[in-house]
Amino acid sequence: MSDPLVVIDADVLGRQRTGDETYVQQLLRALPGAGDGLRFAAITRHPELVPAGVEPIRLPTRLQELRMAVRVPLLLRRLRPALAHFVHSLPLMLPCPAVLTVQDLSFERDRSLMGARETAIFRIVVPRSVHRARRVLAISQRTKDDLVDLYHTAPEKVVVTPLAYDPAFRPGGTRGDYLLLVGSVEERKDPLLAVEAARVAGRRLVVAGPERDASLAAELRRRGADVRGFVPSDELVRLVQEAAALLFPTRYEGFGLPVAEAMACGTPVVATLDPAVREVGGDAIAYAARDSFAQTVVRVLADPEPWSHAGLERARVFSWEKTAQQTVAVYREILS
Repeated sequence: MSDPLVVIDADVLGRQRTGDETYVQQLLRALPGAGDGLRFAAITRHPELVPAGVEPIRLPTRLQELRMAVRVPLLLRRLRPALAHFVHSLPLMLPCPAVLTVQDLSFERDRSLMGARETAIFRIVVPRSVHRARRVLAISQRTKDDLVDLYHTAPEKVVVTPLAYDPAFRPGGTRGDYLLLVGSVEERKDPLLAVEAARVAGRRLVVAGPERDASLAAELRRRGADVRGFVPSDELVRLVQEAAALLFPTRYEGFGLPVAEAMACGTPVVATLDPAVREVGGDAIAYAARDSFAQTVVRVLADPEPWSHAGLERARVFSWEKTAQQTVAVYREILS
């Protein structure tokens, strides 16, 4: 009798989806080592990006709605997995139990943070998927609390499986004089607060992340920021390692992965007081209200070493191996 097959939807691979793509990529790398007695397969447009130990299943897609309504259900019916794992939404038809990962519910808390069409789709699809999933994985306690509060999800149905950083993020390089903002260029990340803080501190701001809002990216450039768009992983590691500090003035996060990556490099972090970021940073990063953000940046830059050491220590809390073990424990509970 063959080992049970777990199929993971890895459609985000190669699509520059920042946190979602990092989550799927790193989880796939760690699952084979944590899932003895299970087989893993990944549905993807880019089989070459699937890590060793996971069977890639190519499924080219042009229209996402058709993919989730027809193509994925047909593929699952053919593969006959014991379990399927999706991020954010489930296909219309499921021939097997499903696990759903929810990154955050920002689209419910503040409808201005996404485009109107995307917000409307998420507000229909996500709650229905949460209801249908056998178990829901939340990447932070903050996201679990939102699921319970907003969707009245039973707390025992939701398991917190925190994100972690790629091991490539470690101390290295020569510390530069620029400040760094990592994440998609959109209102939710409040990049204008970061560029103003950089101006007050007399430093250059480098922005690394997809330009979701073209007018916002243009305004950042007008104010002197070096907006680089989506950057390859090796370049991102170097940027984080050599930054004088990471600025993270977010309005809402499900986790705050750039904070963990910066701490792992010994790079000081200044962030707004977001509950999920507090979960990640603990007491190892500097928090600031919006009206004192720039002043806090100046203070951290004047004495960065304590923040660097505290971040390195705090980063040890997170590992993809631990996240994979927690995820596999959920798989086994369902399969049993």
